[in-house]
Amino acid sequence: MKNCLTVFVVDDDPAVRDSLAMLLEQEDYAVQTFDSGEAFLAACGSACPACCAVVDVRMPGMDGLQLQQEMTRRNILLPVIFLTGEGDIPTSVRAMKAGAVDFLTKPVAAADLLASARTALAASLRLHAQAEIRREAVERLALLTDRERDVMALAIAGCANKEIAAHLGISHRTVEIHKARLLKKTNTDNLIELARLVEASRTFD
Repeated sequence: MKNCLTVFVVDDDPAVRDSLAMLLEQEDYAVQTFDSGEAFLAACGSACPACCAVVDVRMPGMDGLQLQQEMTRRNILLPVIFLTGEGDIPTSVRAMKAGAVDFLTKPVAAADLLASARTALAASLRLHAQAEIRREAVERLALLTDRERDVMALAIAGCANKEIAAHLGISHRTVEIHKARLLKKTNTDNLIELARLVEASRTFD
């Protein structure tokens, strides 16, 4: 349902904030507005699973690109749509390379903004789903001892038990015990599942 989706509007111009909020609310989105990047960061320590931000590029104090960088530094998973009063190609390229969903020029057409918001909100849902998968994988792997991690790395790389034993200076039987324990701890049935778990823990870094 749309009404569980939130759009943050960050712009120092109150008229722009009001007009964007009205447009988005007419589409049944929840909207929160902020007059600066600093105000937004103070209020939003983390992002919700279905949120995006519409951010003015040029603002006093922290500008839009600086806000985007700070959000990345704080690991705030929030897709950003940038607005600018000028067609600044170098700035738009920087923004898109840093992960912006879109870069729109003011005055923005309603259809363009709403299309970008739909794209950004869908991206937000994907980001949070991926982050949850990674979190669970990291938690399961955190249960392993250093030796179990050593055995795991060699096992999923395709090494046979004898090779692992020789490489680590332990017995063949000890390798088997470690493998059984690490599968049990990670709740995986075989090395293929374990390899997928390891990949999930790294995929979204």
